[in-house]
Amino acid sequence: MKTKALSVVLILLAAGLLVDMGLAQGIRKPVWAGQFYEADPSRLAYLIDSYLLAANPSPVPGQIVGLIAPHAGYVYSGQIAAYGYQLVRNLDIATVVIIGPSHQVGFEGCSIYLRGGFQTPLGLAAVDETLAGELARISGFGYLAEAHQQEHSIEVQVPFVQRVLPQAKIVPIVMGYQTEETINRLASALAKTLPGKKALVVASTDLSHFLSKEKARVQDSKTIELLKSMQIKTLLRRVERGENIMCGGGPVLALLLYAQKLGESRVAVLSSGDSTAAGGPSDRVVGYMSAAVYLEEKAQALNFNEEEKKELLTLARQSIQHYLQNGEFLTYATSNSKFLEKKGVFVTLKERGELRGCIGFVEPVFPLSQAVVQCAVYAAVQDPRFPPVKLSELNKIKVEISILTRPEPVENISEIKIGQHGLLIQQNGRSGLLLPQVATEFGWDRETFLKEVCRKAGLPDQAWKKRGSLFKFEALVFGEE
Repeated sequence: MKTKALSVVLILLAAGLLVDMGLAQGIRKPVWAGQFYEADPSRLAYLIDSYLLAANPSPVPGQIVGLIAPHAGYVYSGQIAAYGYQLVRNLDIATVVIIGPSHQVGFEGCSIYLRGGFQTPLGLAAVDETLAGELARISGFGYLAEAHQQEHSIEVQVPFVQRVLPQAKIVPIVMGYQTEETINRLASALAKTLPGKKALVVASTDLSHFLSKEKARVQDSKTIELLKSMQIKTLLRRVERGENIMCGGGPVLALLLYAQKLGESRVAVLSSGDSTAAGGPSDRVVGYMSAAVYLEEKAQALNFNEEEKKELLTLARQSIQHYLQNGEFLTYATSNSKFLEKKGVFVTLKERGELRGCIGFVEPVFPLSQAVVQCAVYAAVQDPRFPPVKLSELNKIKVEISILTRPEPVENISEIKIGQHGLLIQQNGRSGLLLPQVATEFGWDRETFLKEVCRKAGLPDQAWKKRGSLFKFEALVFGEE
């Protein structure tokens, strides 16, 4: 009896035994209902809701782009998983991309479930076929039926998604061998595909497997610290070596790299624990963690996809043309919430690679679309360094837009990073501003950058040393080609 009970425990703790069931792409039937989680719909809904009710995650200071969630039997990791899902409950999320490691089949790359849906006791979670197809096209990964047939790492996440985001579709992705190439390809595809699509990424993983309780505690603590400090290279080396830190290390790293491509990102650990809390053996422990991956507020402020950038550049050009033709500002209506947020903006005009005008608002005083309209016109006709732009030369001019974060005081000049930060100095009624790209274009080092921003304000070269007068900011810079 003890041997049989231990076998059941190990099934729930780790990957489970193979079940003799065929599967073709379309509607995937539940394989692990009744083993990893309840098969009865009412009991399953009640269980998940009770986990969610007991979870009290701390809010994170930014936009959540992903979760790290455990995938063991619910009796072991369900409560921990609930912390992440409670945090995103009822958010405006249209699609959840679920990435899990392959426990049953070895293969190169990833298998993306392209059509149909996942059936659970709670109903059908439909696949977002459009988004799945885009990810497949950009990544080059296809669909391997065997990868999904018995895989539990995806399946156990779906009921949670159904309870907290009932309208969301899913894109299930099983990762095979967790190599650097596969991880990077998937992360790049996510970064090119997901922005602007109201998507959440769930990386499915448990922590260390089958160590003693004390060794597991030490190992998992180290892994959690590496995640919190975004030590991606270190984690990647350990995952590629097959170290016993995370069975889903590849999916987690794909999520972290994707978030990093969006901007300044962070990991907030919401809950952690191990299998002994539910009666698992203390000499063969499995660790679990729930975490949120989020963009810091300043990175969130600069999160615009390629279509949105093109729309803003077109708006700037049309604004100049309309003003030159009619002598009035263009009226522009939009339903894009990002364009309605107040932002600091600069519009730069260049003709044959030379500056032709640049004016902007440092502080976020106007909605973004309105600020772009006004700055584009001001750069064209009110920059005192240049004569007003003529309609006949507009086709020779290239437009560049810089969307700014709020300026922050510089406590130590070591904080200033060339190419990342712009500088603003305000002193004795004078002010000067240089955008981040200026230092890069002229090849300045930090000391030269500081001297030049002082000169821009008409101040002595060392004026930046006066405490409280120097500010740094970041900018999303994009322009016409």
